[in-house]
This record gives sequence, structure tokens and C-alpha cells, in this order.
Amino acid sequence: FYFSVKLPEGNYNVKVLLGDKTGTSVTTIKAECRRLMTEKIETAKGKFTTAQFTVHVKDSLIRSVGTKVRLKSREFEYLHWDDKLTLEFNNTSPKVCAVEITKADKIPTIFLAGNSTVVDQAHEPWAAWGQMIPAFFQPHKIAVANYAESGETLKAFKGARRLEKIWSMAKPGDFLFIEFAHNDQKPGGNHLDPFTTYKQTLKDWIAEARKRGVTPVLVTSMNRRTFDSAGKITNSLGDYPEAVRQTAKEEGVAFVDLNAMSKTLYEALGPEKSIKAFVHFAANTFPNQPNELKDNTHFSTYGAYELAKCVVKGIQQNIPELAKYLKKDLPVFDPAKPDDVAKWNLPQSSFVGTVKPDGN
Repeated sequence: FYFSVKLPEGNYNVKVLLGDKTGTSVTTIKAECRRLMTEKIETAKGKFTTAQFTVHVKDSLIRSVGTKVRLKSREFEYLHWDDKLTLEFNNTSPKVCAVEITKADKIPTIFLAGNSTVVDQAHEPWAAWGQMIPAFFQPHKIAVANYAESGETLKAFKGARRLEKIWSMAKPGDFLFIEFAHNDQKPGGNHLDPFTTYKQTLKDWIAEARKRGVTPVLVTSMNRRTFDSAGKITNSLGDYPEAVRQTAKEEGVAFVDLNAMSKTLYEALGPEKSIKAFVHFAANTFPNQPNELKDNTHFSTYGAYELAKCVVKGIQQNIPELAKYLKKDLPVFDPAKPDDVAKWNLPQSSFVGTVKPDGN
């Protein structure tokens, strides 16, 4: 079930009292467009516990200049643009006794800029790492603000005023994660050449972030599911991951090599098991889905969660000023030893779609 409340944009700390004086409870909490906030929380009969997390609420208005983000038509139905905070209480027996929401103005924010591999995917069965990673951070310490959108490139993201929206909210001490490549490599008006215009655009964003006291973080794009006959991932992203690596070194910025870790992850799963990390489902798996879904770019919830773990690993290894905000009890993750997909279980949300996100 869902709970919505109208709130102005910003960061909020949320406390949820869970339990049942006459029974047990099992609850998973998501926010907005299926953004994972807390994983499975269980209470015994007659017992109660408090779940806490920090969430970002956004709208499309750029107040500093009186204009708006240029949303795509499909975005108008998304919960993360509706001027409300929506919480989803899911799992086998969610029991909610109370919800407390307080403004959190002084904590730092992690802004995410990217495409469909980062965005809060609105509909099952698609997912992206950006909507999984909030669950890995301590409550009351930092907020994740996901401004990624499907189909975007560096050029298109700026052209739609999404970057301007981030700058209008960013403050010293914040972070900006930048991950683009899948769509930038395609011909057309938004194409950028990897070693010239693409690198220069990254450097422009880095310079602007630093001018504002924001820490830029470059993330290489994860591989597509493209295996050769020997069971190895082939590079479908051309020179773009290397261009990011070069830029990070030249500019001395924080860096997460998700491209390298995803190759290790997919190859560890292998050509067959890796299907479970992507949107591959037989016809009629979901309502109104007469055709097979076979997408080797976009992720299932399992795949998105494993990639979020890779990003967390990169933070732990390379960004100590951000790693201090991660939860203290996180197990060590090795992409060469992915979690057993047979044991993966994230309750499905009620929003289900059959149209592939923009980009591939």
C-alpha cells in the first residue's frame, strides 16, 4: 500500500514505526518511483521497531531563474515529479503504526546525473542502480537525489535544464555523480566524440561543480550484456569508458570504474545466469505483456542491486569523504562473487510496464 503527502522539494528524514501488537510483520519500504529505502524488516508478534531513512523530494521548477526542467511526456505521470512524497510499504505483511517526517536542510546531497541505467525506473520489471543505492547509506547523514532520465546524453541532459536544476539546488559539501555513454555514442544531434567534445563536456561540468564547492564523481558506464563465444564480455561502448578514465586522471577527480566491475560481474554470472540480471522475461509474465521481453541493456531489480553494490565498492575504495556516510555493517562485496540470484527477493511494486525505457 502507499502513503502520499504534499511536501516542498528538499531532503527529509523519515521515521516509520513498524509492528503489530497481535501479530508479526514483514515490511520493505520504497519511495517515489520504486526507490529502495529499507530492505526486509521483520518484527515478532507483539513487537515493534523503527525504520529510519533520508529521502529527497523534487519538483521541476528552477526557482533561481523562474523556469522549469523540460520533462518528457512520459515523465508527467512519474511519482518523483508530482510535488509529493510517496512511500510504498511492501512485502508479505507490512504493518505501519506511525510515520514521522522532518525537514533535513543541513545534510549533504548526492546528485545523480545519468541515463536509463541510473534513473529511478518507474515501472517493473526495469530497475537501475540509482534507485537501489539509497538503501546503503545511513539515515540522517546524507540524501540521494536522482535526476537521471532514460535516453539522456551529456548534451541532452543539459539542454533539458536538468543540470541547471541540480546547480540551482547544490550547495558546498554536496556530490555530483556523472555517468553517461550509452546514448552519447550514437549518431545524431546529441552525439559527442569520446576524446574531444565528450571529455571537454565532462571537464566543463567538473569545473562548474568545483566552483560551487560540489565534489564531482565520474562513473564509467557499465557494459551491455554482450558475450563472445568464450564467455567474455565484449566492449560495446567504444572509447567512452577510457575517455572517462583519462578525464578522471587529468582532472584529479573521484572515480568509480563501474565499467570494469560490471565486466567482472557479468562474466562471473556467465552467459546464462547473467540473463537474470537483465530484463528477460517470457511472454505473459506480467499483465498486458503478450510479447517476450529481451533487453540486454537494462536491468532487473537483481541486476540493479548488484551494480549498486559495485558503485558502493567504488565509493569505499576511492571516495573516503563519502564512504563515511555508508552504513557501517555492509558486507564486503566482490563482483567476481555475485549474490545468488536464487536467493534474491525484492517485492514487486504495483506499477508494471511493458515499454522499454529510452536508450539501449
